[in-house]
Amino acid sequence: MTEPSKAVFLSYASEDAAAARRLCETLRAAGVEVWFDRSELRGGDAWDRKIARQIRECALFIALISANTEARDEGYFRREWRLAVDRTRDLADDRAFLLPVVIDATADATARGPEKLREVQWTHLPEGEVTPAFTERITGLLSGRPAAAAAARAPPVAPGASATARRPPAAERIEPAARARRPGPALIAVGLLLAAGLGYFVVHLSRSHNAAGDAPVQALTAIPEKSVAVLPFADMSEKHDQEFFSDGLSEELIDMLAKVPQLRVPARTSSFYFKGKPEKVATIASELGVAHILEGSVRKAGDRLRVSAQLIRADDGHHLWSETYDRDAKDVFQVQDEIAAAVVGALKVTLLAPPDSAARQTSSAEAYSQYLVARQIIERGDWKNGQTAVSALRRALEIDPGYAAAWAELAVALDSASEDDSVSTADWQKAKLEAFDASDRAIALAPKLADGYESRGYLRAWIRRDFKGAAEDYQRALALAPDSADALKGYAGAVLAPTGRLDEALSTARRVMQLDPLSAASWRLLGYVQWMRKECPASVAANQHSLAISPQQASTATYIAFCQLMEGKPAEALASGQRETQVPLRLGASAMALHDLQRTAESDRQLAELVRGFASGAAYQVAEVYAWRGEREPAFAWLERAFVQRDGGLTILKCDPMLEKLHGDARYAALLQKMNLSE
Repeated sequence: MTEPSKAVFLSYASEDAAAARRLCETLRAAGVEVWFDRSELRGGDAWDRKIARQIRECALFIALISANTEARDEGYFRREWRLAVDRTRDLADDRAFLLPVVIDATADATARGPEKLREVQWTHLPEGEVTPAFTERITGLLSGRPAAAAAARAPPVAPGASATARRPPAAERIEPAARARRPGPALIAVGLLLAAGLGYFVVHLSRSHNAAGDAPVQALTAIPEKSVAVLPFADMSEKHDQEFFSDGLSEELIDMLAKVPQLRVPARTSSFYFKGKPEKVATIASELGVAHILEGSVRKAGDRLRVSAQLIRADDGHHLWSETYDRDAKDVFQVQDEIAAAVVGALKVTLLAPPDSAARQTSSAEAYSQYLVARQIIERGDWKNGQTAVSALRRALEIDPGYAAAWAELAVALDSASEDDSVSTADWQKAKLEAFDASDRAIALAPKLADGYESRGYLRAWIRRDFKGAAEDYQRALALAPDSADALKGYAGAVLAPTGRLDEALSTARRVMQLDPLSAASWRLLGYVQWMRKECPASVAANQHSLAISPQQASTATYIAFCQLMEGKPAEALASGQRETQVPLRLGASAMALHDLQRTAESDRQLAELVRGFASGAAYQVAEVYAWRGEREPAFAWLERAFVQRDGGLTILKCDPMLEKLHGDARYAALLQKMNLSE
């Protein structure tokens, strides 16, 4: 070999020579140097020394796994495996080196081999037939590209960051702590946000039960045969600058397949949980409760697009279908349609109508790219770049004014970007009006697209307090997309829970858990509803699950503290409240707990600090403290102030357990009526 540091060592049982040769020839045709042909060497010490040296010097070590390696207790390949494992002891932990490749139906979980091989991602290439995605992955690893290396190495010890849900569903945004110049929504009412920078779920956490014996995801234990998870497609573009495009394609496929009757498809948040994590297919499928995995890669260069996709059966690793599409970028919608149709056909699902992306299409590839740029910002909750998302969507709509999905997304972007403290009151009001106009436009252009109804439902509930109209919008969205986890979260958080329909809210939250079991927002929604229902042990457990995903998220620790106060555990509530990341929420919870601990002076100091620093944006929290302490007059004074400031916290006025000492007062009933919550 002329350049051992860039070479691939191919290890296999002699019975698998034909498959090994096919793999070798394909890689060599792609310009990859492979050490394979043992016929050049004679047995004995020279052979041993040559092989040992090649393993020490190669860049990658591919171990072919098969029924033949399983059947043999002894074999030279096992010596090679041990030498490769020994070398890893001197390599950096994040260095990709071992690549196990299964060439038949051998199960990953039970394969006989060094434990070190189980710590990295396994690839399935039946009969050694190499897919373009695998070739691209190998060339990426050899070139030192970090994205390729991340896809091959062992899972990190510490959890990483996760993308957020496709759009922030109702009652799921972290708003600014204070709005000094204009009314701002209360933090506690918007505490169901799946915030930017969430940590990953701990392994198997989604299958555990809560403290009250509740098992919100128990339905997942019986995995339906007609089920598939769409993993985020890998960005294999030369500069790795098309992640927004590859993520967008994956998400579109999720949306399309989720509309197919009889087919279970986990929501984006849960599927994207595994992004960049080298978990085995069987493990991913088990965590998501599906029988099949769809994965692939995207290479975009100028106006050319290459998409590779493969559908894998999780229990045996068989590839049911795979295809590579070389098209113009403008044909991306056609590629999405073909992939979705192929998946449905392979799973033999009976269709009432074929899945297609017609409602989301645009005639312009550039408009679609701008739309995906904005979506990536929105999905990540990256509202520091909110105006960038707005600008990208405006450009998309200048190119194609009839692009309904972009109008729906613009409504979300305008609403969220306007929550920046630098936005003036006039601009805030203008943005809200424009957001409503955008959602109306989306509905008018595509009345069979759920996105517009979902966006408008959120705005109606939280901006106009029009819960009846919001309910109609969410119901329409769910009629069009019954398995939309985002729409279900929004319906439960913006309509069902605030209006007191808590039984429906709980059943909806449990439905969300089935669709999106690895989402922090799913667990938080469940805990939020259980808190309103005064099911405190269950609520604490659910919120602790959510915090295990995202220790830095807002409001969840406060819900735990509230439950502990309701259970008469003020010392525990004080400790829980200190975990709260949002200052006004932390001050409010602390003031309540200190009051119950009879540390009155300290409680007063916490309340005074809350008033001094956050009167403009957290009036509702101030009212909660006074109400919990039994001080009715100041409590109602601050509730009235919250109403004038259009504080979003008032949305939960009807079912907030912390306000129970105000019930029965005529002023409470009058405020419910003003909030359209009296029914």
